[in-house]
Amino acid sequence: MSVIVDYLIILCGFLLIGLMAIGGFFMFRKFLKQLPKQDGKSIMDWERYYMDKTQHMWNENEKMLLEELVSPVPELFRDVAKHKIASKIGEIALEKKKDKITRDVLIEGYIIATPKRDHKFLRKKLHQKNIDITPYEQFFHQSQDDYSKNWRARHKMNE
Repeated sequence: MSVIVDYLIILCGFLLIGLMAIGGFFMFRKFLKQLPKQDGKSIMDWERYYMDKTQHMWNENEKMLLEELVSPVPELFRDVAKHKIASKIGEIALEKKKDKITRDVLIEGYIIATPKRDHKFLRKKLHQKNIDITPYEQFFHQSQDDYSKNWRARHKMNE
């Protein structure tokens, strides 16, 4: 009986260490996003800036569309993903000097903000919404894996 208890305690110890390592990994990623970059602001500072600047530009239809497009994201991460995607949409809207967030800007920003590994799900969701993705095909190549390196220059060349 005591051998089983000993193994159970060892197993719980490994489980606890594993869960702490996973939690530490995600906390470390969050910490890295808070570190200031060369311009003096962190990634999270820029996300908040674009959200604050464009909050008045969102219509109810665009908010609902964004909510539907984010629905495949697991609920635990959905708010974070929605905030990140909405800030990228806001950044693009400000760069294009738009007065309102349009459906085209929303889809463009959503595609660019989505990691390449999730493009299959994004294409499926856009197809379910009967949205033709052919005008947006170029933005799939500017997605998150690439946009940290000269994504703005490539984006302006495609316009």
